[in-house]
Amino acid sequence: MFSLRNLTFEHLLVYMAVIETGSLTRAAKRLSVGKSVVSKSIQRLELELGASLIVRTTRRISVTEAGALFFEACREMTRLADEAVSTVSPAAHALRGTLRVASSVEYSATVIAPVLARLRSDHTDLCIEMMSGDHYIDLVAEGVDVAIRVGELMDSSHRALRIDEVSKWLVASPDFLRRNTLPADIGAAANVPFVALSVLPNPSRYHLIRTAGQDSLEIDFDVCLIADTMYACRAAARNGAGIALLSDFTVQADIDAGRLVRVYNDWSSAALPVHALFPPGKHTPPKVRAFVDSLKAHIKTRAGAA
Repeated sequence: MFSLRNLTFEHLLVYMAVIETGSLTRAAKRLSVGKSVVSKSIQRLELELGASLIVRTTRRISVTEAGALFFEACREMTRLADEAVSTVSPAAHALRGTLRVASSVEYSATVIAPVLARLRSDHTDLCIEMMSGDHYIDLVAEGVDVAIRVGELMDSSHRALRIDEVSKWLVASPDFLRRNTLPADIGAAANVPFVALSVLPNPSRYHLIRTAGQDSLEIDFDVCLIADTMYACRAAARNGAGIALLSDFTVQADIDAGRLVRVYNDWSSAALPVHALFPPGKHTPPKVRAFVDSLKAHIKTRAGAA
């Protein structure tokens, strides 16, 4: 009969890391151990269970039927263990372990980084890993605790919590506005030099809505400069290249400091939702709840100051 006496909880954590990352090498990197330690742990686990859990090839690792069932059981056991420790520990309010947060480059740097910095300052036993990029991130495979996504969500098994919405504003530098007279009618602004984001399907054409009312319009701007990141577009606009349509969270600080001026204030892009996305499961670890609560409070403070 199988007995847990011959195994430790670490064996289960190693196995989960292998399945979540899909690689012995990546699992070893996540756990900060040697690859041989991971390999021996899996061998010991399979020997004690008397079952093959994974199939190794030169290119990838696949999970057997028994391995998939065991993985789900391991995930539930670790959830219950975390919950039990959080309940009885004298330091129940202290956050420990590693918190992995994923989001886009701009949102991470502008909104999330300050929140995580304060959270780390308040909880010195917490290790934080930010994963920034505009590519799709598999939360389970990459061990992400929470992803912050801007825009409509695709259907998935992940849990989602709406925490904010963002819009894009037309902005220009004070120097540009001194050198150029903007037409009073936004429809005539199509001929004003425009800084565009190249990664969009049509970098020059935008749909704008009037924030007070039902009016909307399509406008083709005269692109004078094009860049592949919103940061580069913002820098070009700040240095007087032209007007730009940029996310409110990226330009609010510049507007407050007078480096940029919002133009055509009653027009913007349609608002996009911002969601916190969690891996499947009912349990939300305390470190994740603390981060999301802090992020929501930060967003509320920014909205009140705007």
